[in-house]
Amino acid sequence: MSKGKETKTRILQQAAELFNQQGYAGSSISDIMRVTGLQKGGIYNHFQSKDELALQAFDYAIASVSKHYRIALRSKRHAVERLQALIAVFSSFAQNPPIAGGCPLLNTAVESDDAHPALRERTQQAMNAWLNMIRRVMQMGIEKGEIRDNVDTDEIATIIVATLEGAIMMTKLYDDTVYMQRAVNHLNHYIENTLKINGTN
Repeated sequence: MSKGKETKTRILQQAAELFNQQGYAGSSISDIMRVTGLQKGGIYNHFQSKDELALQAFDYAIASVSKHYRIALRSKRHAVERLQALIAVFSSFAQNPPIAGGCPLLNTAVESDDAHPALRERTQQAMNAWLNMIRRVMQMGIEKGEIRDNVDTDEIATIIVATLEGAIMMTKLYDDTVYMQRAVNHLNHYIENTLKINGTN
């Protein structure tokens, strides 16, 4: 990696953590300079504006999260195991997030709701990708006879994501992982007893 690319990647990592903890609106260019150790010119040498940095930092954060999902799915074949692996990876973020500050998707979705249309659109794209990953796992499971064919994959994907995102919000709010554990237990029980076709491994 060239020195320029290395510097840009470092800025993205540090800005992603800053925005994820303080929010985009709550982070000034002075804050970005502080965490990166660069002057304004050094930052704008790689990004045309704070907005551009925010979008690319969000992409960096989501890519960091997605990498964990891809690794978890590699060794799993059965659809139920794959769903449970995705849930386990997400739940691990409650104590060990890939980007400091919690779930970048949840944090950015809340902040960008009305204030930042471009960031809101990028967040919707990331959420769509997360939902689609879960839908694809279920659809493949239906085709292989591992998951019931009357399952509404859109509905179940929504329930899984909403449950996990709500659980991570409560875990952070109360600084107690019991909320995430309850959500995980419920989802795993639901998958095993409602989605799975009995007798498939």
